[in-house]
Amino acid sequence: MNTDTTIAAIATPPGVGAIAILRLSGKNAISICEQVFRPTKQGKVLSKQPPYTIHHGSIVDGNKIVDQVLVSIFKAPQSYTGENMVEISCHGSTLIQQQILEILIANGATPAQAGEFTLRAFLNGKMDLSQAEGVADLIASNSEAARKVAMNQLRGGFSSKLAELREQLLHFISLIELELDFSEEDVEFADRDQLLTLVDGIAEQTSQLLESFKMGNVIKTGIPVTIAGKPNVGKSTLLNKILNEEKAIVSDIAGTTRDTIEDTISIKGIAFRFIDTAGLRHTTNSIETIGIERAYSKISEALVVLMLIDAHETPENCASEIVPVRQRLQSDQRLIILVNKADMVGSDKLKTLTSSLKSAFAGNTIITISAKQGDNIDLLLNELVTDYQESVNHADGIIITNARHYESLHNAMKNLNRVRNGINNQIPTDLLAMDIRQVLHYIGLITGNISTDEILGSIFSKFCIGK
Repeated sequence: MNTDTTIAAIATPPGVGAIAILRLSGKNAISICEQVFRPTKQGKVLSKQPPYTIHHGSIVDGNKIVDQVLVSIFKAPQSYTGENMVEISCHGSTLIQQQILEILIANGATPAQAGEFTLRAFLNGKMDLSQAEGVADLIASNSEAARKVAMNQLRGGFSSKLAELREQLLHFISLIELELDFSEEDVEFADRDQLLTLVDGIAEQTSQLLESFKMGNVIKTGIPVTIAGKPNVGKSTLLNKILNEEKAIVSDIAGTTRDTIEDTISIKGIAFRFIDTAGLRHTTNSIETIGIERAYSKISEALVVLMLIDAHETPENCASEIVPVRQRLQSDQRLIILVNKADMVGSDKLKTLTSSLKSAFAGNTIITISAKQGDNIDLLLNELVTDYQESVNHADGIIITNARHYESLHNAMKNLNRVRNGINNQIPTDLLAMDIRQVLHYIGLITGNISTDEILGSIFSKFCIGK
């Protein structure tokens, strides 16, 4: 990337709105804008205006006025990118946006690549790499919990923790390196007991960060909730009711749903990813069989399984449906049994069925609902939220949501164990130093203290153009 160029891009998403924003960043950002900006107040020169000021005027193409705009000025190094920056607020017409961009390019700007503004912010020391990734996560956040996690990362909470761990290791590696300089004198500058205590402490903190990844990942992508049950039990009706839209086809014909259908909604600040599945039954239809196999796959991947049973069924039949599903679940998966079509049976039968289920499946939540009428759907959603509300309350803490960070921490943990074993086995100082350097290497990969063009390209290619 040539950072000597001045880049320009439309920063608002495609479409028509009240206003749109175009951004420029680079040494010549203000002078390029100055060439095409005609201020309302005559004699005003943009390059002579103080930073953090906004100016009204028109963007012109020769003698043609393209649009009336507001121009915001930011001067290096106090800007998002650390360079001179200009933001042009224009009317939201896609035609106007494109014309202004073309005028800026014709006057010396270069079209920005995906994520190039944030990449320049990273290269100019305005943020580290994990904070830059927090920018992307904040833009993509679709729940309050995801927003909290991304904002904490953007503000440097994760970076501060890593910097603290790295500083402690740097202190000891400097003492160990000093030992290597005086190897012939056989002196020991780094107390091995203190180093072992430090390594144990860092390993414990690293382990906590690694353990947070599972919850962090579901906060970021949505808590997977699989809706399971036999055909025509009301799975698709329930999905539609929860989403408040006709997402899945509902039919009296058994086996209508032959593939998984997913959608994500935010409930009280928590993102849930609901997955409708094919009806579970024995069948000779090859296509339906594939759908059932996928249903069982989604059951194994879910954190919560909503097992629907028909209120018309006998307790014995219900048990025969529930048991095979419950046997597939792991200890960290939750099963909620939903007795559907409760509005279509008498209260005595419903009471007998639920009483039998509570006895047979003690420990599992059982809720009677009517997916069609919407009865007790709020009760179900509140039950889901209650399970994960604590995660939202603690989402402003340090939680790992990024697979790249997880991999680097995992590798750092392996090398911390090597350091611990090396101290206990009294390995030579030079080998101990190598293992500590590897820990520092993997921590540095997260924050960008150590980076490659390949890593940077992979990260910033996922950004929006204009950010």
